[in-house]
Amino acid sequence: MARVLFINGGSEGHINPTLGVVQELIRRGEEVTYFVAEPFRALVEQTGAEVIPFDINQFVQAFLAGGRHPWGRVGGLLRTADIVIPSVLEQTKGRHFDYMIHDSMFGCGCLLAQLLGLPAINSCTSFAVQQNDFESQQEHQLRPFPAEENERAEQEYQERVRHVQATYHVQIDSAYEVFCNPAPMTLVYTSKRFQPDGDSFDESYKFVGPSMLARPQEPFDFSHVDTDHLIYISLGTVFNQSVDFYKLCFAAFAETKHTVILSVGRQTQMADLGDIPANFIVRDYVPQLEILQHAKLFITHGGMNSTSEALSHGVPLIVLPQSADQPMVARRVAELGAGVHLHQEGLTAEDLRAAAERVLQDASIRKVCVEIGDSFRAAGGDQRAVEEIFAYKKSLGIDH
Repeated sequence: MARVLFINGGSEGHINPTLGVVQELIRRGEEVTYFVAEPFRALVEQTGAEVIPFDINQFVQAFLAGGRHPWGRVGGLLRTADIVIPSVLEQTKGRHFDYMIHDSMFGCGCLLAQLLGLPAINSCTSFAVQQNDFESQQEHQLRPFPAEENERAEQEYQERVRHVQATYHVQIDSAYEVFCNPAPMTLVYTSKRFQPDGDSFDESYKFVGPSMLARPQEPFDFSHVDTDHLIYISLGTVFNQSVDFYKLCFAAFAETKHTVILSVGRQTQMADLGDIPANFIVRDYVPQLEILQHAKLFITHGGMNSTSEALSHGVPLIVLPQSADQPMVARRVAELGAGVHLHQEGLTAEDLRAAAERVLQDASIRKVCVEIGDSFRAAGGDQRAVEEIFAYKKSLGIDH
């Protein structure tokens, strides 16, 4: 039995894919201590891991303080070091760990690996990004900004680098290290088939497929649902405040042959939606995996977890990205022919209905979705991830 320190942030999209891996590690005899935001304590404890919590409000405040500029976003992650590092060091003082697994974005994984002197594994819950691609993306994102603003933002970032290096006695060699937290081994929760340029990654990247640990949920009653023409619509749990879009969905699919299940999130007031068409079932929350077993089309924001769950069930997609990595996911879905990428701005009910009919009638789209789902299963999932962790552990001489 080895002792594992798992470092993560405060986002379902970064935490949920790791839960099956943690559960499997514990089943195989590892002792896992998981550092995560307090609101996710109960979720992680269900795996059997010990949880060390941190203050999510301070963390988010630090992250957002960097602003929206590309350098500011990297700097925002670096600002979280003053929340994460002292908390981890204080709460693990005097304890021994054999290796660590850290999120690819949140939790200052590279820095903590240096400070704690631990072998590290990177946990990548979105598409993997190599350093040359990150630097190209950063350069592309800087172009719309005036040169003086870019120079000032980079100077502020470098000041933050100097602060962190001096405060914690660590080395930061690149913005890529701050943003992507590379490690000698990276677990990527998708398949090489779905990963853009999947064949360009070396053997240190282990494409283990999405983790599909079933979440405890209330069962959904399908007894009065026509599943032959079922459309499922959800914009996820974070950005799910789009009353105008939901009304547009009403206009697009009311009085059609489709039954539509619409998940509006807990932040949307049902009263704000007005009259709900007879062929719609509207809930603040539904058991997504169960719905996807019956859906013929998923209209989604393109979160990596939701997209992976749909493709695992062979369900075609219409993707309307909201933020974060969702535009990348939307582009990849369109590139592979697993669905279509739409922009919410300027979208009409007629556009949405036409796109839905096009996707539903195209057998080649569903074929691609099934093939990608097969590639996910072939990647091996939680068991393959743990096999790779154990092989890495053995290569380091950690045999217990």
